[in-house]
Amino acid sequence: MFFFKEGFNQAKFRRDIVGINKKVPLIKGGYKTCVNLDNAASTPVLRPVLYKVNEFMDWYSSVHRGTGFKSQVSTHVYDTAHTIVGEFVKADLKSNCVIFVKNATEAVNKISYRLGLSKDDIVLTTLMEHHSNDLPWRSKAQRVYVDVDGSGALDYTDLENKIKRCRGRLKLVSVSGASNVTGYKSDLSRIALMAHREGVPVLVDGAQLVPHSPLDMKPDRHPEHIDYLVFSAHKMYAPFGTGVLIGPRRTFLRDAPEYTGGGTINIVTRESVEWAGLPDREEAGSPNVVGAVALAAVIQYLSKQDMKSIENYEKELTSYILKKLKEIKGLRVYGENDPSRLQNRVGVVTFNLDGVPHGLVAAALAWEDGIAVRNGCFCAQPYLLNLLGLKQHQVSQLVFKKKTGDLSNMPGMVRVSLAAYNNRSDVDRLAACLQKIKSMAKSGQLAKRYTFSRQTGTYYPRDTKADPKDIFKFH
Repeated sequence: MFFFKEGFNQAKFRRDIVGINKKVPLIKGGYKTCVNLDNAASTPVLRPVLYKVNEFMDWYSSVHRGTGFKSQVSTHVYDTAHTIVGEFVKADLKSNCVIFVKNATEAVNKISYRLGLSKDDIVLTTLMEHHSNDLPWRSKAQRVYVDVDGSGALDYTDLENKIKRCRGRLKLVSVSGASNVTGYKSDLSRIALMAHREGVPVLVDGAQLVPHSPLDMKPDRHPEHIDYLVFSAHKMYAPFGTGVLIGPRRTFLRDAPEYTGGGTINIVTRESVEWAGLPDREEAGSPNVVGAVALAAVIQYLSKQDMKSIENYEKELTSYILKKLKEIKGLRVYGENDPSRLQNRVGVVTFNLDGVPHGLVAAALAWEDGIAVRNGCFCAQPYLLNLLGLKQHQVSQLVFKKKTGDLSNMPGMVRVSLAAYNNRSDVDRLAACLQKIKSMAKSGQLAKRYTFSRQTGTYYPRDTKADPKDIFKFH
């Protein structure tokens, strides 16, 4: 059992996870308690968060303008949630606003519309970005990518050079706080200093950072201030459909919102529209009040646990998993793989096992031992293809092949992503199963147990009667 300051009790944290003891079917029959190592995609819900949501549902009603008492309660709760979120990342709420959206993807898209970019403007981003912090900028401005080194870490010399080279046209530096592929953690203070010296604002995609490390946006005039921050509740134990965008009020007050309609206005006549204040004008339609409650509840839970203690625990667990993976011959970890060098990474670990397709490894982990991971390109294809060392002609061949509908031999990796509720036993099961998979592949047994679909790019067990469609039904 691990204890850290401010009462962080890892064993209790683990018990608070809904579904932590759920059993899943195995390939040859029987069930085993699942191990979820796919937290970078989405985390399970915390039981205290679920309890708080259920407690609120008795009071759930429409917000803003309802005269019923339940509506007044819901309005108060929804507005207070904005404040709780802003204070969690130390945003200055006098000059900045918290806007609720569906997820981090919508948040980046929203800010891409609100910055008033032109085709001649430049947005500087990095090669390591999730597609959600790449694609929204492509139709709004010119993109310039900062390089990464051989291990996938950001090249800060290249960043500084490109900030200077783009002087005059550069409107934003947009970076991930932590990579969802290698776990690489960006030096946000250093990035902000470089950008602000040239008068350029910084956006941080905090989807993989905020759930795992304390984050301080810092005061507006601080040289290391984060101008825009986005993150998602579903990656921090509150999967109820809420995302966050925090940024300067002036950004959202200078033009009409990109989505208009109910809730965005003060008054409408046949001739004119007067837009509402913030955040209402940016939260069109009926808001996700339940999601806001869940996010506020998980923030209060994590704050009591102390985010620094959570970060320290996850670093210890990351070190442990890197040590265990080093013991497996023929397994290559991408990115930083030194168990003692954890200052610039979070608990996301990607790897490949020699001679075994990444999709087969992931399928076998699930069906042989109930271990959930993820494989593929993780919505970061340019970064992953660079890490794999693919040349341009190879990439072109892959594009053509995918257009034909043939998904065989697609490049990718296996990703393990840790969270505060995971423990060493989870890691030990992973390592043992990987050794088993390696042995089965060598003997030819693995190929006999699984079949591959060229259309889906997925491996399926040949001999199992378990069907996901039979597990949960709506009737």
